[in-house]
Amino acid sequence: MTRSCSHPPRKRLAPYKHPRRSDQRTLTQLHFALDSSVLKTCSLCSLSYTKGAPDDETLHRSHCGRVQRGMEWGKDEEREALKASVHEVAASLKLRDGTKGRIVCFPATVGGKIGTKLAHLLDTINLALASPPLTESTLKSSKAYLFLLPAPSNSHREKIVGCIIAQRISTAMAIATPQVTTPAQTHSLVAVDASSGLFCHPSPLPTPLGITRLFVPSAHRRQGIATQLLSAAAATFIHACPLDPTKGQVAFTQPTEGGCAVMEKWGKGFVRIYEE
Repeated sequence: MTRSCSHPPRKRLAPYKHPRRSDQRTLTQLHFALDSSVLKTCSLCSLSYTKGAPDDETLHRSHCGRVQRGMEWGKDEEREALKASVHEVAASLKLRDGTKGRIVCFPATVGGKIGTKLAHLLDTINLALASPPLTESTLKSSKAYLFLLPAPSNSHREKIVGCIIAQRISTAMAIATPQVTTPAQTHSLVAVDASSGLFCHPSPLPTPLGITRLFVPSAHRRQGIATQLLSAAAATFIHACPLDPTKGQVAFTQPTEGGCAVMEKWGKGFVRIYEE
């Protein structure tokens, strides 16, 4: 006995027709584009940030204010300075605009409120100079020098209008004078900034003091603050042993264009360069 299977009749398939050219859809090429207009670079502080991003805009406002006007040195810092290792190394320093300020000095590893203030200040400086954070070993061998001016709105508060970080070093390189450097000699020199023609002789020379950070807010520049800070550091960094930049006893890390100008003017061409 066999089982029979019944199948429904098969449907005939219509023959395939190629679509006419007029039936084809027109395809549109899409492009993925980033709106570069949201990325802004501030003309005042040179910081690039994303406009419209709350975190970026908050960071920019805070950084831009510090870069232009400096940070506050208030009652809390002054009260703590009496207990911490903070020393006033120069007072009644007259600037070109007639205002007078003072310079204080303390170890770069200081703690407490002053240490927090210095950390925020260094964050601002490193961001403004596009420099990496200072290492712990560098901070341990360094002192911070701050130039303080009375705040116009409050006689009990001061503004930090200048800062240098001075470091104990051992050797540095002498800058090669462009006027006496021949093209053949250039090949044996170390290029610090080839675009500006800053080269150094590679031989390390004994040098006791290095300036690893130098910063003055834009609103307080061209008042002599940087040179006052440098002179104070050279005179007091090593107790009872003032240093003379014209004798090659002070060096800078790779300076910016503005730093080069200060270095040349203050050191009269004898300041050296060292690697941070």
